[in-house]
Amino acid sequence: MSPDPSSRAGSGPGAAAGSGPSRALAGRGGGRASGPSAAGAGAGDRLSRLLAMVPWLLERQGVALEDAARHFEISTDQLVADLELLFVCGTPGHMPDDLIEAEWESGHVYLGNADAIARPLRLGQDEALALLVGLRTLADLQGVEDSAALEGALAKLSAAAGDAAAAATSVQLDLAAGADTRVLAVVRGALARGRRLHLRYLVATRDETTERDVDPMELESLDGRWYLQAWCHRAQGVRRFRLDRVLAADELDEDGAPPADAVARDLGTSLFAPGEEVPLVVVDLDADVRWVAESVPVEDVTERADEPGGLRVRLRVADDGWLRRLVLRLGGSARVVAPPALAEQVAAAAQAALAAAQGEEPSAGPAAARR
Repeated sequence: MSPDPSSRAGSGPGAAAGSGPSRALAGRGGGRASGPSAAGAGAGDRLSRLLAMVPWLLERQGVALEDAARHFEISTDQLVADLELLFVCGTPGHMPDDLIEAEWESGHVYLGNADAIARPLRLGQDEALALLVGLRTLADLQGVEDSAALEGALAKLSAAAGDAAAAATSVQLDLAAGADTRVLAVVRGALARGRRLHLRYLVATRDETTERDVDPMELESLDGRWYLQAWCHRAQGVRRFRLDRVLAADELDEDGAPPADAVARDLGTSLFAPGEEVPLVVVDLDADVRWVAESVPVEDVTERADEPGGLRVRLRVADDGWLRRLVLRLGGSARVVAPPALAEQVAAAAQAALAAAQGEEPSAGPAAARR
């Protein structure tokens, strides 16, 4: 019979020192050791394990540390680290009685005050509706891995959701929005068959139509637009293409496997994620345009000693034309410092723009541009 957890509060060797495989009681006692983290374990994997661990331990009070660690396929050190994390978790309020109690000093695990967390998750009607719509949308996509598991989850959720399941059938998402339906179909087909694509692509920043062969890697959607990540043979690198700027797409009868070292970047919530191959540019900003450092992706920002309130930023620039337009739009409040060749080009463009505005012939040569 396991002892009453409340009778163990503040007792046990290591409760005050907080060292060794000691007990931990939420919100009480002295220091607490920081347990080791599992090598290579992600936060998402650990959260899933902790959520499964609470009801499992509650049903097996007094289970041996080694047996629990074996069940969750982790080391005993990692199990202790998980228990130490659990004892600062609980229901909102964060008072001692709101948090989970855990003890393992005897080599056996006891858990208390965790019934609320161990109860099965219940979805509200809005949550069930959103989940059903998302699952049905995912099921409509081609090339989804483990579609049988997806269909099974959808069927079980529909059976349990009641009215929300009926409402979900009336909600339709247009998966072709943000792209020509034919282009989208060709890209999906090439991805599924591992074939190379030939694209006619509009480069909006240069108002130029380009022809290029690409090996498709991933098809993604963000903020209502579709994007293709692919190895571009013209650029000799991984590039992201907006499908609404693809004027034509043709599947070629060629293997579309990208080079072994080609890595697709996670789209996440940001479209611009430059790689190390994109050149670094140093730009000085005056105080009145400090906002630029918060509006464009930068590598780092430092205060300028020569200009009160001014900043020096380093950013990666894949398109020199974009940088020229930015500096011209900021007037004399921004200057390119490095690399020198680009600084001269931008200065010359600024000089030409100023001369045109004044109805004069632009001065020639880098020396004039730097004045």
